[in-house]
Amino acid sequence: MKTLITLALSFFLINTAVAQDKPNIIWLMAEDMSVDLACYGTKAVKTPVLDNMAAEGIRFDNCFVTNPICSPSRSAMMVGTHQVKINAHHHRSNRDVPLNENYKPFTYWLRDAGYTCVLGNHAVMKKGRKIDCNFKTEAIGEWDGKSKFGLFDKYDRFEKEDQPFFAQIQLVVTHRGDWWNQVRQESKHPVNPAEVELPKFMADHPVVRLDWAKYLDQVEYMDNEIGMIWKELEDKGMADNTILIFIGDNGRCNIRGKGYLHDPGMHIPCIIYGKGIEKGKVRKDVVSATDLTATVLDFAGIKVPDYMTGSPVFDKKFKREYVYGARDLWDEIEEDIKAVTSDKWKYIRNDKPEQAFDAHQAYLEFYRPAVHVMRTLNEQGKLNEQEKLFFAQTKPTEELYDLENDPQELNNLASNPKYKKELLKLRKQTEKFDDEMKPVGDDYNPVHPNSVDVIEWVKSERPELYQEMLAGVEIGFKKMVTEYKASLKKKK
Repeated sequence: MKTLITLALSFFLINTAVAQDKPNIIWLMAEDMSVDLACYGTKAVKTPVLDNMAAEGIRFDNCFVTNPICSPSRSAMMVGTHQVKINAHHHRSNRDVPLNENYKPFTYWLRDAGYTCVLGNHAVMKKGRKIDCNFKTEAIGEWDGKSKFGLFDKYDRFEKEDQPFFAQIQLVVTHRGDWWNQVRQESKHPVNPAEVELPKFMADHPVVRLDWAKYLDQVEYMDNEIGMIWKELEDKGMADNTILIFIGDNGRCNIRGKGYLHDPGMHIPCIIYGKGIEKGKVRKDVVSATDLTATVLDFAGIKVPDYMTGSPVFDKKFKREYVYGARDLWDEIEEDIKAVTSDKWKYIRNDKPEQAFDAHQAYLEFYRPAVHVMRTLNEQGKLNEQEKLFFAQTKPTEELYDLENDPQELNNLASNPKYKKELLKLRKQTEKFDDEMKPVGDDYNPVHPNSVDVIEWVKSERPELYQEMLAGVEIGFKKMVTEYKASLKKKK
């Protein structure tokens, strides 16, 4: 009997040691953020925590999402497979449709390997619990893909007994929201609008500069949140056995950013830091956000499923030449845009060229002061050629950019005969991806965006606020939604 107890105890200790040897993994996802950190060269912003992690870890300079909108991008990352292939490419659609049986969320594999999966964190704004996938999910619970659709085991806190754990934490502060003014007001060192450096495609106007400064204020707040999370790990004695991955879920919510396949919409920050990670390295190779999903499994010692279109970035055989991007439905705006990005070239194919870049999308009317100001300047003939690009009445059928010489993608080379060979090569590559990523299903269940109704209500019932909006004032989308709903109740 004593021998049996001794053997059982030995077995328990060995398995516990193996489990604890696996690293904890924290995936921090900043919402609506491009490569706008000091360590990436952004001026006027202070991001000491992430700068230090980049200096003591690995900074990836060419990481791109597969879609420039939150829910399709997050869907791809949750499965590790391109959102078009899993039929999750239309924003806020198919929320009642189970994921195709041949695919599983990557947290399924982590939990199967003994990981505790945690969603959110008690210390960050709104607790960071966003999932936002375009297939049927539940935040907490088991997963079988048929009657159980849970992605995580628990909310908000990781404890020693949870090890090894995987935590996915959303950093919402950088997302456009009614809190931006308050964050700026409470900042001990608000970003000076005079010191920001605007992209060449944005007008140098006081409203535009202030809006950019507010965005960087949110970035600084977010950097501090990451510092608090790491401090918690240190206080609990878990920092030495933890890997941190920091990325954006899509690009910044501004002109040519979120919603577009140009660089500000697709190009995201990516920093990996912690246990076993090489220090002070900068990687220039092309990485897809779905590669990071595969990398998480690789860190956990899990074989990457064959269905994943991502590959572990630390595998010796890792080599990605292109990231395939796609933009489809976003609220009331139907689009069909495809793109491939390499380390040197960007190709974009606009299959709905009649749909202007500035589509007057209802939701964005509340959240893009620069668009309102620049529309007026455009009507007054005060924008230069680079600033006018976004306000063309139609889109070019094809776009080709030399990223080495034109990183802001301002000079479209698609009609230049000198670059015909490159154009044909990338056109063919895009068509190849189109074929490889054909959706596994044809379900199409979009939701009606309430922003469409709210903007019309603001125009008719609150015209004074609408005029403020046209002047570049963010009047508060959530506030307007509340007032709109209250007005409907009064009518009943």
